[in-house]
Amino acid sequence: MIEYRNLRVAILGGGSVGAQVASLLIQHGDELAARAGAGLEVVGVAVRNLDAERSADIPKHLLTTDVESLILGADIVVELIGGIEPARTWILQALNSGADVITANKALLATHGPELFELAGQVGAQLYYEAAVGGAIPIIRPLRDSLAGDRVKRILGIVNGTTNYILDRMDTRGDSLDEALAAATALGYAEADPTADIEGFDAAQKAAILASLAFHTTVPLDLVYREGMSSITLDQVVAARKAGYVVKLLAICERLTDQNGVDGVSVRVHPALIPRDHPLAAVHGANNAVFVEAEAAGSLMFYGAGAGGVQTASAVLGDIVSAARRHVAGGPGVAESTHSDLPVLPISSVTTRYQITLTVVDQPGVLAGIASLFAEHGVSVEAVTQSVGTVSIRDGHDDAKPTATLVIVTHEATESSLALTVGALTDSPVVSSLVSVLRVEGLH
Repeated sequence: MIEYRNLRVAILGGGSVGAQVASLLIQHGDELAARAGAGLEVVGVAVRNLDAERSADIPKHLLTTDVESLILGADIVVELIGGIEPARTWILQALNSGADVITANKALLATHGPELFELAGQVGAQLYYEAAVGGAIPIIRPLRDSLAGDRVKRILGIVNGTTNYILDRMDTRGDSLDEALAAATALGYAEADPTADIEGFDAAQKAAILASLAFHTTVPLDLVYREGMSSITLDQVVAARKAGYVVKLLAICERLTDQNGVDGVSVRVHPALIPRDHPLAAVHGANNAVFVEAEAAGSLMFYGAGAGGVQTASAVLGDIVSAARRHVAGGPGVAESTHSDLPVLPISSVTTRYQITLTVVDQPGVLAGIASLFAEHGVSVEAVTQSVGTVSIRDGHDDAKPTATLVIVTHEATESSLALTVGALTDSPVVSSLVSVLRVEGLH
């Protein structure tokens, strides 16, 4: 029998996730209360428009536009409006009032996380955010709690469902990027303005959150290296498939030591090739997956729906139950661990592999000259494949010259050395065009 008093839950936002959280909390209140050890009472849902249509039924008397009163009367505040302001102000207000806060707001956590966590620690409250990365996938709690005694070495993540759907459709159906984006938009996976997804902003925010947790250090969003996937072509995807790879937009967080012996972390988002036998290659559609490499635990993968109202609501409800259990148990909230304070190293410090596709003038000695450019910059070539038979007209002249297409895969080298090599290839008179440059991940 539940003897603890009912805990008052305020929900800020009545959109697709907020409406589902309110509806499920009301429908399954008794069962959730039994798990939590206390009754869970929805005291209100803050919305901008009281008459707007909702994705799930919410009793009309719970809807309100008086956010401040709702916050001050709650034990647990669930922020689901997104964006920076007024979400930041409302969360600060909720924490200052002594309430625990649950949020799915990745943008806010990536930019103002340290401020929010510091305040939560000062007042003895707890900030929960399982739904901020990976939707329904449980990844925050495993990194924060389950792997707290281990040493995470590397994270490879597909953390944006829109881009994964697009690249998967290009790979499996042969769509162009524009065709796949149109399909994603029609299904509601992509926004009218898909920039945040396509250009990697969304994934970069999630990468900052994952890296901060995994490496116990603060990772500012502006230090996350980011490349979008708007330049990825169907030809690149087809060539990758023929070579035994698949193209994915990856969030990569790893510990490393730079050329000067400085230990730090690298956090980056960019398109990359991964082998088709890697677990992430089997992540299809709009699903997400996070692949974690830890010293003791080894390789772990967390997979599932990365978005959606009901799916994200599942993660939020889990946080609500956790917050309720903390109230019942008593004591202050657990502070975030940022004791390591590792520097975030630039992309030039990363060791990786490249796959470089270029067209060259088909004449004797060209391959040797190309190889010498790699050697000059300390980059070792692992494999070269060549196809011949195209004809190009250079510099506007009519003297058509046969060209060859080279696909070159390098051994591991520093990003700085590889970038210098690419620059030298671009300037070389025997290179007609630099068709594609993609990093290769998941081989070590």
